[in-house]
Amino acid sequence: MKIQNQVQFVTIDNDEAGQRIDNFLLTRLKGVPKSMIYRIIRKGEVRINSGRIKPEYKIQAGDLIRIPPVRQAEKQQTVISAKLDKVAALSDCILYEDDHLLVLNKPSGMAVHGGSGVNFGIIEALRILRPEARFLELVHRLDRETSGVLLIAKKRSALRVLHQQLRLKQMQKQYLALVKGQWPSHIKVIQAPLLKNILQSGERIVKVGTDGKYSETHFKIEERFSNATLVKASPITGRTHQIRVHAQYAKHPIACDNRYGDLDFDQQLAITGLKRLFLHASSLILIHPSSEERLTFNAPLDQQLKSCLAILRKQ
Repeated sequence: MKIQNQVQFVTIDNDEAGQRIDNFLLTRLKGVPKSMIYRIIRKGEVRINSGRIKPEYKIQAGDLIRIPPVRQAEKQQTVISAKLDKVAALSDCILYEDDHLLVLNKPSGMAVHGGSGVNFGIIEALRILRPEARFLELVHRLDRETSGVLLIAKKRSALRVLHQQLRLKQMQKQYLALVKGQWPSHIKVIQAPLLKNILQSGERIVKVGTDGKYSETHFKIEERFSNATLVKASPITGRTHQIRVHAQYAKHPIACDNRYGDLDFDQQLAITGLKRLFLHASSLILIHPSSEERLTFNAPLDQQLKSCLAILRKQ
């Protein structure tokens, strides 16, 4: 642990304005427990313009924030290093970058953020690669085993605009998935409510249930094979594991899905060398948060997915 011995005074700029003071402090004071953040606010040790505030106070441009000395966890440079192959390789995965956005073709097998036994994820790795960046936050998430287009905001103002686009369903996401058997031509839309369960192990399992949240996915057949179908999936809502569970619900689970898949189907695909979930975020359409230009980002399939399809075509 390291102790920040001196009182800090921070003036809020336009890009930082609009967020709650507790969220601002959680971002700024990395490694400080959430309970301590709320304690120093409650005790009046955090002051804004010399006055006490509550955790829900939204900071404004020009606010002068007093931050008391706190104990912070040391950064684990031994765990996260720009020299690590996985982290360094992310530079080659960047599809687009400007002052507002960073768009990545996320590799399969890498979590989007640390936690749940993962030392670090995409966002922590990017912060190491971009030490000069004052702000880097995920706009949305992808499952650890899912690859493809991942959007990161480089300004808080950009994050707000992009989150609004997600809420208003102005952002269009398309995925490619290889599913078991022959997907029926008449199944174009699945509307099935999804219920999230957390097991004792901490693992998240999602299932269709009447008490679940409304969920909708559109499906389109891209290519048929003897024992599988390549489909394009467009989620209208953004629930956890939505495409995976909807595919399972249709009795056409996704290849190599270790939670919702079919072992017999996976074994049939062993000849293709497929060892990862065949779910790939292939494209994302959005409105640029600053220029308001309509942008489309396409992420190519990785070599393992390409090889799998090539072998299926030969069969």
